[in-house]
Amino acid sequence: MTTAVADGARSSVPARRTVAGRDGVGPFAAHRKRLYLPFVLPAFLLYAAFLLAPVVATGWISLHEWAGVGPMKWVGADNYTRMFQDPAFRTSFGNTLLLLFGGGAVTFLLSFALTMLLRDLAGRSTARSVIFFPNIVPALVISILWGFLFQADGLLNSALRSMGFAHPPAWLAEENQFKIIMLGIIWMSTGYYTTIIMAAVDRIPPYLYEDCALAGANAWQRFRHVTLPLSWDVIGICAVLWTINAMKTFEFILAMAGSASSMPATSTWTASLYAYTSVFAPTGVPQYGVAAASAVVTLALVGVLVVLIRRLMRREALEF
Repeated sequence: MTTAVADGARSSVPARRTVAGRDGVGPFAAHRKRLYLPFVLPAFLLYAAFLLAPVVATGWISLHEWAGVGPMKWVGADNYTRMFQDPAFRTSFGNTLLLLFGGGAVTFLLSFALTMLLRDLAGRSTARSVIFFPNIVPALVISILWGFLFQADGLLNSALRSMGFAHPPAWLAEENQFKIIMLGIIWMSTGYYTTIIMAAVDRIPPYLYEDCALAGANAWQRFRHVTLPLSWDVIGICAVLWTINAMKTFEFILAMAGSASSMPATSTWTASLYAYTSVFAPTGVPQYGVAAASAVVTLALVGVLVVLIRRLMRREALEF
């Protein structure tokens, strides 16, 4: 009898609702979808306004002939055809690829060499600050300083004359200008990538190098089997950064090889400078369509290269 009454009482009491809600996740879960949109929407609108919209507009302009004012005339792919047939664009594109691959190879070789040289140095923090210094100074200042250094009466030629060279090289002659520009960009970039790679190497436990020393491994074997695999993810990021920076090289060339009244010689142009010159040339009608077509090709190439780099450098993460 008592058991029956107790059972009836328990059955008549309504089930208690827990604070966790029906699904046991919490009250926040019921409102998650409604809270998600207000947080994400402002960032998405800014992203769309300042990145997606300009990209779409550039692609649309590349299909038209337009001088910047007045109506646009639809020309389809004619701007791309005209651009690829232009010797100036082929030179610019070749210089861009030369800087990307040739300059990148030299930059990363120097960065790896400096990393291995400074890794066991007592004053490596000071050395790291010194080699990073060119990245603190604006590229325009570095390019002007580089021009003063290599001009006909600059510091380098003055030093060569004092050592007995009566006719020092014409460093800034048109056939040599882009080589000197590449040298300046490599010098300016090496410290940046060395600092990043050194930060990755610093996190490698010292006992791994001690084990290599006990096993009789030389410097190359330590670099190949310890340093390179354990900093591979950071090297991949550096490769992506170099690709993007090399493809948009602009101000260094404009300030060093150009002047207030004239553009740099065509032999020194990159794809970015070609797009700029198509619109802001001192003479002629602005060609916004051709400039936009050059920007679209550059953006597409950067996208393809970044995807390839990420795929080629994808490896299983190593824990240490």
